[in-house]
Amino acid sequence: MVNEGTQVKRRKRMGVANPLAVAGRLRRQLKKRERTFGAWVSIGHPEIASIFANARGDFVGFDLEHTTIDLSVAQQIIRACHECGRACLPRIAPGNLEQVRRLLDAGADGVIVPQVSHPEDIDRVVEALRYPPEGKRSFGVAAAHRYGRAFDAYVRAANASLPLIVQVETITAVEQIGSIVTHPDVDGVMVGPYDLSGSLGIPGKLSDPRVTEAAGRVVAACASAGKSCGTHLVRPSLEGIRQHLASGFTFFVLGSDVFNLAQRSEEFDAMIEACHADS
Repeated sequence: MVNEGTQVKRRKRMGVANPLAVAGRLRRQLKKRERTFGAWVSIGHPEIASIFANARGDFVGFDLEHTTIDLSVAQQIIRACHECGRACLPRIAPGNLEQVRRLLDAGADGVIVPQVSHPEDIDRVVEALRYPPEGKRSFGVAAAHRYGRAFDAYVRAANASLPLIVQVETITAVEQIGSIVTHPDVDGVMVGPYDLSGSLGIPGKLSDPRVTEAAGRVVAACASAGKSCGTHLVRPSLEGIRQHLASGFTFFVLGSDVFNLAQRSEEFDAMIEACHADS
């Protein structure tokens, strides 16, 4: 007969005692405005997520907005991250609240929500993110709570543990930033520089003063409200990270699988052209 102490140890090994430990740790980091780093996955294969999850960092984000990643692949990516003890945050398609519910049931450690322009956008996400009475998330048997084995522990901790990161990507959102950053459920705000430049009518001109000024307004509002503020550094460097830290950003997505491979392919082109020139 197995004694109670052995059962407790076994449950801890299985992650049943606290299935939201990784998510809760990430949310605490964001709430404290600690320096936080993530990787980004756009290619739908769990081994890529596993490579990033085995590196240093705090979370792996993956994209359902601009990719062909579906929910079955999403669950594999989440599991690959959890095998490495790394938080996993999907970015949903804009306005797809059904996606929020299903990703959370698959074990996601929170969500990244794009194209947030008004506090009402956040309210709708919170309904899907939080269990009653704070939201309207429904209850069901799912991977998030080990198919019922950790149901009580998960349900008790979910509302307090799952972080919400919203993306500010339009000039409308910048103008509403005060009400966005003071929303009680927002843990982090992520500046989307490409869409922000497009909203200003200058797509891709990330260094234009209009883009940097708008981003600066977001950074300042987050600092004033005590919220984490992040951005995506497409081609990160230590110097670039330090510059963004000095300007007030607190968390970063560093590169991505697609950008990393694209950059390497450009380097291959240069090497091949140089070899041809030598002949």
